[in-house]
Amino acid sequence: QVQLVESEGGLVQIGGSLRLSCAASGRTFSRYAMGWFRQAPGKEREFVAAISWNSAVTYYADSVKGRFTISRDNAKNTVYLQMNSLKPEDTAVYYCAARNTIAPSLNRLEYDYWGQGTQVTVSS
Repeated sequence: QVQLVESEGGLVQIGGSLRLSCAASGRTFSRYAMGWFRQAPGKEREFVAAISWNSAVTYYADSVKGRFTISRDNAKNTVYLQMNSLKPEDTAVYYCAARNTIAPSLNRLEYDYWGQGTQVTVSS
């Protein structure tokens, strides 16, 4: 069992930056691939970024490529999402997720554990 707790999101100005973190419980964090997803009002939850157990492989949605960076610190049982050049369309509830395998996935159905979500609002 893995419990995931995201950091607080917030209100950010257009073009600003925000870093989300997700702390995981348990001693096997390093065996899990991790992902970030987001869900805007009235829309389905969508893939944002994912990272393999050893950080060797990362995936990004086209909409965030070049602006967002996913990383992890296995010693701290934490995964991060650095978000730069934020746009209003990045406004959503952001969720971190853990997949009980070392390889990341873009498919939300392949993740086993989810955090509670944190609101990110980008506005002028």
